[in-house]
Amino acid sequence: MDNLQSDIPVNDTQEKTEVSAPLRSRRKFLCAAAATGGATILSAEFRAETVRASTDKVAELVLPAATTALAPFEVHVPETALVDLKRRLADTRWPNKEPVADWSQGVPLAKAQALVEHWRTRYDWRRVERSLNALPQFRTQLDGLGVHFIHVRSKHPNALPIIITHGWPGSVIEFLQVIAPLVDPTAHGGKPDEAFHVVIPSLPGFGFSDKPTEPGWRLPRIAKVWGVLMQRLGYTRYVAQGGDWGAGVTSWMAKQQLQGLAAIHLNLPILFPPPPAPPGGYTAAEQAALAQLGKYASDGSAYAAIRGTRPQTLGYGLTDSPAGQAMWIYEKFKEWTDNHGNPEDALGIDAMLDDISLYWFTGTAASSARLYFESFQKDFVRMPLDIPVAVSIFKGDMFAPPKVWGERTYSKLFYWNEVPKGGHFAAFEQPELFVAELRKCFAQQR
Repeated sequence: MDNLQSDIPVNDTQEKTEVSAPLRSRRKFLCAAAATGGATILSAEFRAETVRASTDKVAELVLPAATTALAPFEVHVPETALVDLKRRLADTRWPNKEPVADWSQGVPLAKAQALVEHWRTRYDWRRVERSLNALPQFRTQLDGLGVHFIHVRSKHPNALPIIITHGWPGSVIEFLQVIAPLVDPTAHGGKPDEAFHVVIPSLPGFGFSDKPTEPGWRLPRIAKVWGVLMQRLGYTRYVAQGGDWGAGVTSWMAKQQLQGLAAIHLNLPILFPPPPAPPGGYTAAEQAALAQLGKYASDGSAYAAIRGTRPQTLGYGLTDSPAGQAMWIYEKFKEWTDNHGNPEDALGIDAMLDDISLYWFTGTAASSARLYFESFQKDFVRMPLDIPVAVSIFKGDMFAPPKVWGERTYSKLFYWNEVPKGGHFAAFEQPELFVAELRKCFAQQR
């Protein structure tokens, strides 16, 4: 089933603008060429512009319209989009080399060029496309918006339904390695009573979900429609999991005490020291967490500031330049994973490009950034929860809050564990440890 159209209509005015504007800028040259019998040159100019205009038009992906039905979905990126990507990568205009010997000013030029060269000459998008299409994928309309999700049911009759939500710059791709162990534990070192039915949606404005065309898609709204999705799938009792923005959505699901939600698991709990400060001051663990927050505020939050205030402006450069889109995400893989100075210590280069490519082919640089504009200051906040909460702290993450903050925030905290390996993208970096955490914590909620 071909859900992604390769022919996108362009109105006459746009088409004329695309072709005639560059010709006007070279009018003098072309006139001179024609006057000297340079008809071949003139013809070549027209052919080049026509090819470029045609490539630009067919490179965009168009998603099928969604209804309230659960419509099967497959990913088919047009070959023209792959050709367009390689052309753009080959035409990258590079900045000068950084005057430092580390990542303190961003991605080093040599690392950037190596990643782009691999993407252009050795990377195979069709491989990840086949992996996605080997899974049951669907699109359905929720609160007027088409939402993409993976839904894999277990063969075990008493499997526990779970909805897992990604963040930025993550995607459903970061969970591909954990689906089979969760759904079929007996084939992956587990027991039948550890099985899950797995639901993994793409956030609005991310991946193969629709891009909102009106404001208001904040975390509380997304949390509500996730509850509708689980009801539509027939699940009357389920659990939820999330990190990063996924932790925000999952926390709001708990805050709203959605019907059927039995418990949640977070691998990046939104925790800060509850006021007021304790009489004896903060403990060593609290001070370490506060230092992490301070470092993030002073040296690591610029990306969030621009995403949260000018997502549209940011989107122009990232949507036009695959190298720019790649570095915007590649730097976060370096900063937020459990590595020894290089993101490749935590994730393979192809794995990172799988995620980066998904953002590129879906053109979601601006739409994914709008979630920051909508919710970063309003909804991504500490909130007391009165529902069973489990927490796994992966020690290589950008932020590792102490258990005492969780105890003061979650009245029914039933599980807390500090995992020695793995970072912000826990399932992506350490799939076996991530699966083990879900098995252990939700064993208490079956």
